Amino acid sequence: MADTPESVHFQPAGRGEYSLPVAVLSGIDPVLRESLLASLLLDADGVVALRYEVDERASALRRLIVAADGVIEDEIVHLDHPCASCAMREDAVPTLARLSTAAGVTAVLLAPPLSAEPSIVAGALRPHQDRWHLSAAVTAVDLASAREDLLGDDTLAERDLRWAAGDARSVGEALAAQIEYADTLVVEGSPDGPGAELVEHLRAPEQRLVHGTFALTAPEVLGGTLDHLLALRRRDVRYVEPHGGPVTHGTWTLDLCSRRPFHPDRLLENIEQLGAGHLRGRGRFWVPDRPDSICQWDGAGGQVSIGAVWRAGRELPTTRLVITGIVPADRDRVRDAFGRSLFTAEEWEAGLESWLGAEDLLAPWLGARGAVA
Repeated sequence: MADTPESVHFQPAGRGEYSLPVAVLSGIDPVLRESLLASLLLDADGVVALRYEVDERASALRRLIVAADGVIEDEIVHLDHPCASCAMREDAVPTLARLSTAAGVTAVLLAPPLSAEPSIVAGALRPHQDRWHLSAAVTAVDLASAREDLLGDDTLAERDLRWAAGDARSVGEALAAQIEYADTLVVEGSPDGPGAELVEHLRAPEQRLVHGTFALTAPEVLGGTLDHLLALRRRDVRYVEPHGGPVTHGTWTLDLCSRRPFHPDRLLENIEQLGAGHLRGRGRFWVPDRPDSICQWDGAGGQVSIGAVWRAGRELPTTRLVITGIVPADRDRVRDAFGRSLFTAEEWEAGLESWLGAEDLLAPWLGARGAVA
């Protein structure tokens, strides 16, 4: 962090008239994210923070606009639907429009509620960029608690981090989504410890890694333009791939691939062996009774979410799961469960004709056949 605030012109390359930069700051640790926010506020003149906090009982948001020298606004915002995209459209968009013409404001640090997915926040904001633009997405990660946060079985409800009453996500699911979307990861803690090793396995090579909350500067966060499509690709399980990393502390990653589909019966039999435990798993699969669908696998902290979310092209889909863990015994268990869930060579040779119109055992999880847009 600079010793004194700088007067910085945050105009990104390629833009003509001035546009107010807006960076999205995420993280599930309130102290760590507030430290990052404070550091950036103090690093340049005219930067303000637009913070949102959830009051799930009142279906309301608390909106704060904060400068380095104190609170500018503190308002309660009531919403018809307390979801991230609604909150951004209904309140953040007009607030950013107002800030873009406010005297002395040179940039905004947008801090959504701690459990919010930045991909949803940015996706709701992007169509409304005018005199402001999204400059970056930053996620703060505490390396000391990263293993438990990402792979443990705590839910957002248990840590009082839910966005709304119906939010049943695990802490790991929320934090993994924040890590995967960010173009910059700010990590606090030992760079050689088990938490750092896990983050290395989960992050993509193009993501910038900054060690230390106060090492990131305001110009680095506010001087560019967020590549939303690249960030979404990191979140898209159709393009999932392993990134590897050190194994000193026992972190492992499996890249499980096959042309064959999962057998619906055996997938249900093996799903706990495939997804339970201290794991982060992402990927795609398909099943023989709906060969036109690409299904998503998204698991963290013992929870697994599956669904048929894309139409396949002219060629049959493929099955690929990338699973990271820290318990040695889980590695063989997961690999064996993956193999048992797949079509056997004989079933694959027999073809898919007998599956057309078969009972859809996975409909409760994948949705009705033909429902994918």
